[in-house]
Amino acid sequence: MDSPPSNSNPWNLKKVAAVVIVVVVLIIIIYCTSKSKIAISVVNEANQWKARCIGYRGAAHLAFPVIGNTRLESVKMERFLIDMAREKPTRFAPSHLAAFTLNFSEELGSGGSAVVYKGRFPSGVLIAVKVLNRSSGNRMEEQFMAEVGTIGRTYHANLVKLYGFCFDPNMQALVHEYMENGSLDKFLFGDPSRTIEWKKLHEIAIGTAKGIAYLHEECQQKIIHYDIKPGNVLLDSNLNPKVADFGLAKLYNQTSTHVLMSGCRGTPGYAAPEIWAPYPVTYKCDIYSFGMLLFEIVGRRRNHDANLIGCSREWLPRWTYEMLKKNDLPEIISNCGIPEEDREKAKRMVLVALWCVQYLPAKRPLMSTVVKMLDGTVEITLPPNPFRYWEVDNLTFTFNSESEGNYDSSSSSIKPVIQPSDCEIEMAI
Repeated sequence: MDSPPSNSNPWNLKKVAAVVIVVVVLIIIIYCTSKSKIAISVVNEANQWKARCIGYRGAAHLAFPVIGNTRLESVKMERFLIDMAREKPTRFAPSHLAAFTLNFSEELGSGGSAVVYKGRFPSGVLIAVKVLNRSSGNRMEEQFMAEVGTIGRTYHANLVKLYGFCFDPNMQALVHEYMENGSLDKFLFGDPSRTIEWKKLHEIAIGTAKGIAYLHEECQQKIIHYDIKPGNVLLDSNLNPKVADFGLAKLYNQTSTHVLMSGCRGTPGYAAPEIWAPYPVTYKCDIYSFGMLLFEIVGRRRNHDANLIGCSREWLPRWTYEMLKKNDLPEIISNCGIPEEDREKAKRMVLVALWCVQYLPAKRPLMSTVVKMLDGTVEITLPPNPFRYWEVDNLTFTFNSESEGNYDSSSSSIKPVIQPSDCEIEMAI
């Protein structure tokens, strides 16, 4: 009997194997191609998302190409702008600021170095646009970098928020949050109808101290403000205080004990005595300025009153210490119109102020300690005489009630007495 024909033709098996291999290769090719397309799509989408998120924030050469200008393309400024692109502030174009402010139609205030306008983001958030005076040249650039480089790196409830900036050949500006109630000095020295109850003034003092303490002790890099005064404490709709105007501020490392300065900084009447001496200064100069601010909050008057020339009350800080020596501090607090229930807090504020304005920086407390002193969590000892290093023959400061900082140095007879043995102590921390 013949056997049945075999189905295992070697040629047919080879054909089947070839087809299978081809199919597998095609599947692999199709799979890899689809993965590549998905990856490209994801990258493109990510880049688009990144571009949207960067918005105006990108590095100087991304968000707004820098217009050719030798001065603006200086290595120093461009490096600074690129560094700040990694931080929070947004970089705006002049056209944006014009739109936000309706062509700069509502002026909030002005000074020698800037004009401030009211504006609004498209979202409805109110802003204050501070346009710097270009005629001040290098001083303008220093102020710009000081503000963006310090407050642009920080966030605290008692520091004014910087939303962004504009650096353009035709405009240099800073965009801050809008503070509905303006500056503290308007309530202390301005229209008598604009008053704040004393309990709220005490809260403002503590809030301001917390903001300065954050700058000195909590930032990755410490910040010296250099110009603490009522005009630089802004109040929001609820009269919460926020420290503002960082145009004179400087960064310094946590390990640094002193900062070298070129030229004097601050406002006469608030600036610490070491500011005017040819020595390195420390963050303790802000504490001195805060002490001067405290005197004006308690007294609700300027520290120097030209209408009281020849009277012991002419310079409030010294008069306060003289009354303390006589155990007459309740009298001065009563004269300031402080309610009976708040006079213990007022006494505490006065003692803190006298500690803050100690002539030697080493004797001034840390701002975190000042906060505890003000809120009553630590006891306050009687301060030593902060004015024993000063010669006061005839006090002849002259202040302008609006600018609060005009000072005729030639007419002043207040001179710090610096003994050689004191200098080394004075600069210690």
